[in-house]
Amino acid sequence: MKHVARKRFGQNFLTDKMVLQNIIDAIDPRQGEAMVEIGPGLAAMTALLLKQLGSMHVVELDRDLVARLEKTYPRDALTVHSADALKFDFGSIPVPAGQKLRVVGNLPYNISSPLLFHLADFAHLIEDQHFMLQKEVVERMVAEPGSKTYGRLSVMLQWRYDMRLMFIVPPTAFDPPPQVESAIVRMIPVKEQLPCDATMLSNVVQKAFSQRRKVIRNCLAGMATEAQISAAGIDPTLRPEAVGLAEYVALANLLSAAKA
Repeated sequence: MKHVARKRFGQNFLTDKMVLQNIIDAIDPRQGEAMVEIGPGLAAMTALLLKQLGSMHVVELDRDLVARLEKTYPRDALTVHSADALKFDFGSIPVPAGQKLRVVGNLPYNISSPLLFHLADFAHLIEDQHFMLQKEVVERMVAEPGSKTYGRLSVMLQWRYDMRLMFIVPPTAFDPPPQVESAIVRMIPVKEQLPCDATMLSNVVQKAFSQRRKVIRNCLAGMATEAQISAAGIDPTLRPEAVGLAEYVALANLLSAAKA
């Protein structure tokens, strides 16, 4: 029976075989690796991954698709977790000694940012992540300081990951076609993350970019003084998008020390 895509789950199923193969080539799955796919849908990518992995895990919210997956694949090949990826404990997936988890998926556009932040909590357990996302979101993720697309998502994810936009995927590769272009992003957790309190950094960055047209001195009024901003190596007259990751981390650390 044909499965009808559900808007409430943000379902757009990837059907283009050439695009699928390009994604598999980018992921380069190897036999025996621990891999989990988020939102396998109709298993177009799952089937190709299984050919090279032998076994894997998937997290799927749609119960109809869960039943379909469990009926199609033996349990020793595909472990299906019927769960909301936003709440799923990715640390619960068993990983062979000496390995880390690899994460892949065609992420629903409506939950992509919160899901990326949820996964960031497990970055220390993850080898890499390959995701299909709305192109605009990927461009924000990899944006550099000074860019109009550079913002909170850029800073918070670049603090944890090295990221690269791999290639663009057109709407025609999906059924039903989305209204926007998509892109494949590769995310590799940084080996030497800049030490910082995650909550403080998030608060600083969120407040800074809440009024991105103002200079950062005004954006952070009530949180940081001009002297503190300068002490972190930031010109107080710059706009938030002109400030780099290292400077935001320095300011967050300075404010954390002041509170201690």
